[in-house]
Amino acid sequence: MKEKRNSFSSSIGFVLAAAGSAVGLGNIWRFPYLAAKDGGGLFLVVYIVLALTFGYTMLVSEVAVGRKTKQSALTAYGRLHKKSGWIGAFATLVPFMILPYYCIIGGWVMKYCVAFCTGQGSAAADGSYFTRFITGKYPVPGIEVPEGQQVPMTSDFWSTFQPILFTCLFLVIVAIVIYAGVNKGIESLSKILMPVLLVFVVAIAVFSLTIHGEEGRTGIDGLEKYMIPNVQGMGFRDVFSVIMDAMGQLFYSISVAMGIMVTYGSYFKDDSNMIKSVNRIEIFDTLVAFLAGVMIIPAVFAFLGEDGLKNAGPGLMFVALPKVFMAMGPIGNFVGAAFFLMVFFAALTSAISILEAVVSSMMDKLNWSRRKSTITEAVIAVAIGTLICLGYNVLYFEMPLPNGSTGQLLDLFDYLSNNIFMPVVAIGTCILIGWIVKPKTIIEEATKNGEKFGRKTLYVVMIRFIAPVLLTALLLGSLGILK
Repeated sequence: MKEKRNSFSSSIGFVLAAAGSAVGLGNIWRFPYLAAKDGGGLFLVVYIVLALTFGYTMLVSEVAVGRKTKQSALTAYGRLHKKSGWIGAFATLVPFMILPYYCIIGGWVMKYCVAFCTGQGSAAADGSYFTRFITGKYPVPGIEVPEGQQVPMTSDFWSTFQPILFTCLFLVIVAIVIYAGVNKGIESLSKILMPVLLVFVVAIAVFSLTIHGEEGRTGIDGLEKYMIPNVQGMGFRDVFSVIMDAMGQLFYSISVAMGIMVTYGSYFKDDSNMIKSVNRIEIFDTLVAFLAGVMIIPAVFAFLGEDGLKNAGPGLMFVALPKVFMAMGPIGNFVGAAFFLMVFFAALTSAISILEAVVSSMMDKLNWSRRKSTITEAVIAVAIGTLICLGYNVLYFEMPLPNGSTGQLLDLFDYLSNNIFMPVVAIGTCILIGWIVKPKTIIEEATKNGEKFGRKTLYVVMIRFIAPVLLTALLLGSLGILK
């Protein structure tokens, strides 16, 4: 028997749940290192402009599709137009692929959280700590190796199994929340975690600005690097690259093109103000993304300088920041524990939304119960996650990707879901709404309670013309065609 569709009990419940989805590892991990790479303030300005235009357009569209059809992504697009079901299939494939490796990264966060909470921050600050953890390999004890030669590495069952264990622990927590349902699970936890998360973010950001680091550098100096646009030596290709990076970051930041906002929109009550709620999500997400940069960039700059900031890359959170925390002296363990606890909360709220997008689609398409859907997807995610974890040790291999990089199995899943399928879903959504069912379908849904659609003209222009062009450029860049 098909379960009755739940709904969020209030607009604030919807906003906090949706914001919890948006405020995840994409904001706290990816946003700061992209800002550091792309000229600081320049990336910030481009991101904010795109969030207010492209991001707003996609958010409104997906929430409205969900609320209008009362379906999750897998079936919602087909309900809107019978020949558009393929968009829902791709939109559901994205969270299905993301969930296993997102839980792996969530497990990494848990590992570091445990390390700092138990006073082992100095060990976590060792440059090889992260590599040893994910690969399960450590130097052979008792062997002296001449300088310049490679240290022989070994492994054991516990070292190999440890990343899988943390992945499973993280996934179990997520699955328990989803099993509890929309109101008792997602909404109830979001109402607790999101205010706590915001307090953590603000407190750590303020602390970061008070830091006095090496060679007289301060957190305020780092803030200037973050806030002031640096276009020196940048040509058209460089600026275009910044725009594409900011576009790609928006997918991570606002959880669009992965079925999540369609699913959450299907739980949004018909008599609630949709436009006002979307505006709140937009503000909350952009604020946290900005504050994530304030948390991280000033601190890293103060202790590691500009070279440390530019070279941190994706390893910023797990390699560079632990070193920064330990350089703070006696309070380093406490600050590190607070930071990774905050990141854990952010990862948890996002992973919950990712799993819910898949579970809700199973319930709508297969008429399964929430219990059956949750357990089935959790078991599949554990199996795939275990395979990806082993891809760093016993099944290790590297592969070239079309964007010019090389990576392991996790990188392949990330590349396919984020660089290929998400732009395809977004392009399909723009074509469907902009040219097939027409923008009025979304506008009427968004304003059916008499709300004012403040950016209506902008929305129509974006969904029909500008967004498809930008998304196509992003897709071609990901495929290595446009460089």
